[in-house]
Amino acid sequence: MILYFSATGNCKYVATRLAQSEKQEMLSIVDCLKNDQYSFFDKTIGIISPTYYWGLPSIVKEFLEKASFQTEYLYYIATCGITPGASGAIANKAIQKRKIDAYYSVRMVDTWTPIFDLSTQEKVAKYTKNTENEISSILRSVKERNKNRHMAHRTPAFITEWIAEPIYNSNVRRTINFRVEYTCIGCCLCAEKCSVQAIEMQDKRPVWVKNKCVMCLGCLHRCPKFAIQYGKNTKKHGQYTNPNVKV
Repeated sequence: MILYFSATGNCKYVATRLAQSEKQEMLSIVDCLKNDQYSFFDKTIGIISPTYYWGLPSIVKEFLEKASFQTEYLYYIATCGITPGASGAIANKAIQKRKIDAYYSVRMVDTWTPIFDLSTQEKVAKYTKNTENEISSILRSVKERNKNRHMAHRTPAFITEWIAEPIYNSNVRRTINFRVEYTCIGCCLCAEKCSVQAIEMQDKRPVWVKNKCVMCLGCLHRCPKFAIQYGKNTKKHGQYTNPNVKV
């Protein structure tokens, strides 16, 4: 069984590769939360999550704090643009009754475009040049049920818990930073896909009805007219969704 959270397709792609290799089912963490599904039984269970502010997306942390896993082999995979931070340690801490057996990281496109520039294929390619090799290595390791940490460039947990995570929760997640441009066509995709139902359509335009969201930027990157922006830099930094899966 493979559990994943994915806004722009990176984690979904890793989950798809694992599901094919291990011949296992994939479950979206968003769907599990909607269906109050928190108990999982399987010979092996994988958890795949993007790295947000050197830690976990709020929705993934909430899920892990509620979930229970009965399995012989529990592994965690962090996707990241620069570093997985302390996401593995925080995931392990969030799970109450079962410790994680193995930790992995894979470098993929960092879609936090308030900072990272994805405006050209060349800029995107610098993140993905080793992605397939890293995924293949993880597939082999999972098949062999290897244990221990296989994460590159980790950071101490206290840095995430004391500095990065409070910034993420108190400031970054505030939806007031979003804006909608005139090019919006009212297609409703952003509202339909929002993982925490933070967007509603009013007069055929998206309105953020919650003060905070996960800040996955899925609405920004999936928008067919690139009409959703966050802060000052996203317009010039471009959009990205993983080309190998449907999001």
